[in-house]
Amino acid sequence: MDLRLKKLDWYIIKKFMATFFVSMLLIIGLVIIFDVSEKIDDFISHNASLHDIVFYYYVNFVPYFINMFSPLFIFITVIFFTSRMAANSEIIAILSGGVSYHRMMVPYLLSALFVALLSLVLNLYVVPKANKTRLEFEAVYIKNENSYKRNDIHYQIAPGKFVYVKSFSSWNNTAYNMTIETLEGNKLVSKLTAENAAWDSATDSWKLRNYVLREYSRGMSDRVTTGAALDTALALTVSDFYRNNKTVQTLTSPELSKLIATQKMRGDGSIIYAQIEQHNRLVLPFSTIILTIMGVCLSSRKRRGGIGWSLVAGIALTFTYILFLRFSQMFVFTGTLSPGIALWLPNVLYVFITAFLYKLAPK
Repeated sequence: MDLRLKKLDWYIIKKFMATFFVSMLLIIGLVIIFDVSEKIDDFISHNASLHDIVFYYYVNFVPYFINMFSPLFIFITVIFFTSRMAANSEIIAILSGGVSYHRMMVPYLLSALFVALLSLVLNLYVVPKANKTRLEFEAVYIKNENSYKRNDIHYQIAPGKFVYVKSFSSWNNTAYNMTIETLEGNKLVSKLTAENAAWDSATDSWKLRNYVLREYSRGMSDRVTTGAALDTALALTVSDFYRNNKTVQTLTSPELSKLIATQKMRGDGSIIYAQIEQHNRLVLPFSTIILTIMGVCLSSRKRRGGIGWSLVAGIALTFTYILFLRFSQMFVFTGTLSPGIALWLPNVLYVFITAFLYKLAPK
């Protein structure tokens, strides 16, 4: 098979990319209009300036939206312009000219690979930074989530070292009823309790007040030390208390991997949010290639009634895929499947569906 790009290949690539970007701009424009109408009351009530709305929110909202619905964009693109080509008998002319169905797929795959790589770069580096600004804007002007309420927090901050906090106040960055336990093997070596612990940003340490340190000895007596104040450095910062399930969306790929490693060591149950985000960033770009092949298979045949049936079938399959991808996350939260298996399961299933459709398409 000759894989050198020819006029026909560039013709399909240009149609692919032009339709993709035009459809994306049109859909994004409509989404922004509906989003403004929904949030206009929040913007007005919180006195958000036009500059902040445009440059802090919507400029950063666009990459987030593209990332979330890229499978829908790519599928609609392929279905639309391939159906038009089939309706104009261009597909029949291509195949009649001696070009095999497999060779005709080459420009589609090259275009899909370009979009997939673009989506991957956005997911790993651009979207996290955009999400950080967008979520900060939402916290102030839309959802007003300035107050973080955390209770009954358990962390393993190092091997054999555990921290428990009864409650944390974001108003003064103070942890109340803090307990720090140190174990060697299965033996409790020391236990440090404090009425409260305030974060000192100047020294990056915690200032414990009204503390009691009990050191357990091998003999009959224990050593007990009390005091009004104690400075202590822990592998736990105030930012750990401000982290929620959306924080992972603001981390670049290296930062996300580092967070997962830390949460594994701590036994932090919220690690599933980071793991889901990590796999999502790879799953969506990969789905671009799958949905491109599926779109060609569904729309390359000339049908009576034009492109209507192909568009309906394509949109239905795309929404089914996105719904399946979201639903598969429930298997992670319930502990039924690991994040890796659950998030990649829709792609694996659609690979088989696409392989079946591709086998039938040349016939």
